[in-house]
Amino acid sequence: MANTYQGNFPDKDTGADGFVGISPVAHYAPNPYGLYDMAGNVSQWTSDLHRPDYYRQLASIGGVARNPQGPLTSFDPSEPDQPKKVHRGGSYLRTDQYCSRYITRTRGAKSVQAQTTSAFAA
Repeated sequence: MANTYQGNFPDKDTGADGFVGISPVAHYAPNPYGLYDMAGNVSQWTSDLHRPDYYRQLASIGGVARNPQGPLTSFDPSEPDQPKKVHRGGSYLRTDQYCSRYITRTRGAKSVQAQTTSAFAA
């Protein structure tokens, strides 16, 4: 269950499901694992610094990481001097055929400077 776009995309969301645009967090029932809002149409900035090797570092420690707080430093090989934070998700309207960075299951990075100067909604 999720808030989906009804109407003529992208011109008019009729809000037939009760919401024009985004819906409140945890409005729909959880999935069988008890998780809410696992799909949607909003990108999410996180407080975690970004490192592409962070999950590998956690795995090397062993065991299960519960609520990992993210790495202590940021690193992006393509921009090593630019501090970045994790950017998750995007749009359920996108497909694997194009714009794959904004599919809801993705995880990427945006510069800290960009985070403070722009709002991100897919």
